[in-house]
Amino acid sequence: MTVLVGFVPTPEARAALDAGIAEAARRGEGLLVLNSARGGAPVSVEVADEDTIRDIGARAEKAGVAVEVRQVTREGEVADEVLRVAREVDASVIVIGLRKRSPVGKLLMGSSAQRILLDADRPVLAVKP
Repeated sequence: MTVLVGFVPTPEARAALDAGIAEAARRGEGLLVLNSARGGAPVSVEVADEDTIRDIGARAEKAGVAVEVRQVTREGEVADEVLRVAREVDASVIVIGLRKRSPVGKLLMGSSAQRILLDADRPVLAVKP
């Protein structure tokens, strides 16, 4: 099985990456890091650059965890893609980072994390930086 981490280069996602690496090492599983811009935009500062991808690989290797990084190129909701990939790879757990948002902010802007928490058919580990 696989530990799936939803990743956007933010402090919240870096916390999720750390937790995902630790969880994969604890379970003796591989790690799949799914990187996407919010809203599926193909060009965005939220898509990890090559240096970030190398850093992810080095951090996982240091922990003895096999890692694959996938860049999402489809348009659409990030939550839908995370949930689809979790089913595709039969992820044992989904790891996501959370940021503080007001109830009004969640209502107006939506929340990929909230959708993943509510719609996932497997455990979700949600962490804060």
